[in-house]
Amino acid sequence: MLLLVALGTVLHHPLLIPPLAASMALVAASPDLPLSQPRSVIGGQLLSALTGFAVVAVAGPGLWSAAVAGGLALGAMMLARAPHSPAAATAVIVALGSPPFWTFTGLLAASCVLLVAAGRLMARATRRTYPVYWF
Repeated sequence: MLLLVALGTVLHHPLLIPPLAASMALVAASPDLPLSQPRSVIGGQLLSALTGFAVVAVAGPGLWSAAVAGGLALGAMMLARAPHSPAAATAVIVALGSPPFWTFTGLLAASCVLLVAAGRLMARATRRTYPVYWF
């Protein structure tokens, strides 16, 4: 998480958003769970962000949109077999704030890849296996 803050400071864009802290907690504390695997971390976060943007495109930003986006994101992740509960909050953040699409999505993707890489490094340092599977 410190790497995300440092990189965000250099880029002048926040990379550490609350759902990513929860994602890192899953990867670090429970690397064997399906929710912690790269498919779920990266795929779930990106799918949820896209869901949030789709809801904003249809209904505009706001609390009602955020509630709908969070629920739809959970359903979309389940259909894609990429469940990652913290990612539902990413859809909510998108629907509330309506950030710039390309900037947010690109930075989110980079952040998720960094989290998975940090998980791999932690696993090596502790002689654990991560990821259990990629896809």
